[in-house]
Amino acid sequence: MTDTVFGKIIRGEIPCNKVYEDEKVLAFLDINPLAEGHVLVVPKEAAETLDLLSDESAAAIGRVLPRLCRAVVAATGVKEYNVLENNGQGAHQAVPHVHFHIIPKPNSREGLGIGWPARGLEREAAASLARRIAGAIA
Repeated sequence: MTDTVFGKIIRGEIPCNKVYEDEKVLAFLDINPLAEGHVLVVPKEAAETLDLLSDESAAAIGRVLPRLCRAVVAATGVKEYNVLENNGQGAHQAVPHVHFHIIPKPNSREGLGIGWPARGLEREAAASLARRIAGAIA
């Protein structure tokens, strides 16, 4: 286990407001929430970014994430929410341990605020990029 704050929470060295736990996953309230009900979903496996996470831990998160989203909606009454996962400091990852945020969006002032600087993609460049990505899938 890495010596991140999440590793310490998983090991019980730092307390948390736990909402879910199984052998692979721990979920708890964020201590600096963007909205009431902001939950962090953390694999117990120490992996800094999603691409380094094992298929087994990724599947465990995939199984529980929808259930946790339903629970947050039921508990808060907020039907709109974001699920966010950042990889690397440049992508705004603050703790170097994979974690997903479930962030309720009750109104325009609370929850996650994002910009989406979309741009065009040329057909030929898109086809080439799709082939490169498909070819890199292990």
